[in-house]
Amino acid sequence: MEGDQETEVYTLVARKPSFDLPTACPNCLPAYIYLKLAQLPFELAFNSTFPDSDELPYFESGTYVAYNNEDGGVIEKLKKDGIVNLDSQLQSLPDYLSLKALIVSWLEEALTYEIWVGTEGISTTKIYYSDLPWVISKVLFYKQTYMAKNRLGITKENTEQREKQIYKRASEAYEALSTRLGEQKFLFEDRPSSLDAFLLSHILFIIQALPVTSMLRCKLLEHSNLVRYAEKLKSEFLEASSSSPSPPLHSFPSSFPRKSSKPKSKPKVEKTEEEKKFKKRARFFLAAQFLAVVIYVSVMGGGSSEELEYEDEDD
Repeated sequence: MEGDQETEVYTLVARKPSFDLPTACPNCLPAYIYLKLAQLPFELAFNSTFPDSDELPYFESGTYVAYNNEDGGVIEKLKKDGIVNLDSQLQSLPDYLSLKALIVSWLEEALTYEIWVGTEGISTTKIYYSDLPWVISKVLFYKQTYMAKNRLGITKENTEQREKQIYKRASEAYEALSTRLGEQKFLFEDRPSSLDAFLLSHILFIIQALPVTSMLRCKLLEHSNLVRYAEKLKSEFLEASSSSPSPPLHSFPSSFPRKSSKPKSKPKVEKTEEEKKFKKRARFFLAAQFLAVVIYVSVMGGGSSEELEYEDEDD
């Protein structure tokens, strides 16, 4: 498929931009940067239909689709299927797996904790829920926070212990990466890799999306060469290519239905008091029904997770 890149039209579907990032989603940004480092021409489209979907980002070309929740994520899928593989000559190097463990495991864990727990979700509204009503966004936020704590193995009993462990690992990872990088352009001297995409995404997100009070942000800024590394790559691969016009926020690939143009508005007809009351009650009823469904799904999802945990303990 690599030989057909000139004729193929590639599209990366991600969550919308914010914080001066091309996409504010911490899962979407590495895929975007990976394609930029590979200098693979692609179109960027945005999808806010399902704010908590784990399918985003996804990459498509014709009938080919690589989803975030399949085969280790978009980047791994693109490497495996021969679309673009920056790591083909690096995976046998002794440092590759150890650096991957630091970045994809320890730093990803720390970022997940910082987004949903450490900073109490300050940035999440702009990333995921800005298009939703306040009540629904709060329900989804609490659901995602609950799921994040489950993934991180955080309980009421071990919260303080896990927090210390997560920040300690992040500090050790930053120290090791800072020493490894020195003043090199990339982690592996003169060639970019998927690990550069993950690390650059991590640094840019922390600096631009997290509040200045973030513990993780403070630990990162202790290593000035990591910041310089991010600034250089951002300038060369992200800002240099941003001179071409980017697609509008409502731009979607062909698989998404496009909204038709709005018809001309008709002259407003004054409604009676009875009609206004009826409409208000109808809106309240629909909102209450939707909220009840969301809460039910959240509670049932959480309950099943707890049951699985208890079953594992019994075994």
